[in-house]
Amino acid sequence: MTSTSRRRRSASPATWRSGSTTREVAGLLALMLLHHARRPARTGPDGSLVPLAEQDRGLWDTRMIAEGVDVLQAALARDRLGQFQAQAAIAALHADARTAQETDWVQIVEWYDELVRLTDSPVVRLNRAVAVGEADGPRAGLAALAELDPSLPRHTAASAYLHERGGDLTIAARLYARAARSASNLPERDHLMRQAARLNARPRG
Repeated sequence: MTSTSRRRRSASPATWRSGSTTREVAGLLALMLLHHARRPARTGPDGSLVPLAEQDRGLWDTRMIAEGVDVLQAALARDRLGQFQAQAAIAALHADARTAQETDWVQIVEWYDELVRLTDSPVVRLNRAVAVGEADGPRAGLAALAELDPSLPRHTAASAYLHERGGDLTIAARLYARAARSASNLPERDHLMRQAARLNARPRG
């Protein structure tokens, strides 16, 4: 990643939640730009799914990221906060990190809190639980996940990931395999099966 996408640092939700109510078209545009900028890195040469943390960030389109951030900041400067702006802010924080390890998960959790307030969506709460697991540790993430309906899409996959982060590898492998069986598409299923196989192939003590 170059410095192009980092000329403007993200502000907190409290800083950006102001202005009059207008259509959230700019927020949606910013979200689309920021997501599309990562498209070249989302799949491997064989079409396999590449998770965000493992993506080659050198493949991200930094000009498109900078454009998305400009659109987002202009929207947040004049509009009352809406869900697309909050989603775009989360995407911008991911794009702003030079490496996965530098991701500002604390601020991402704050934005998910805003999204929960705006939408009360179970899917948003699930994504928030994963972010909490990154910001505050896997046990905190699992506690947040336990408050949600286990039949939610990707609930099992999120639980597998958080258990792996917490060192419960046997449980994580079993959950990855279970999540693969209910995956909604082939790339996701194959990715989850590879995760299960990776953990099952580890040396046993």
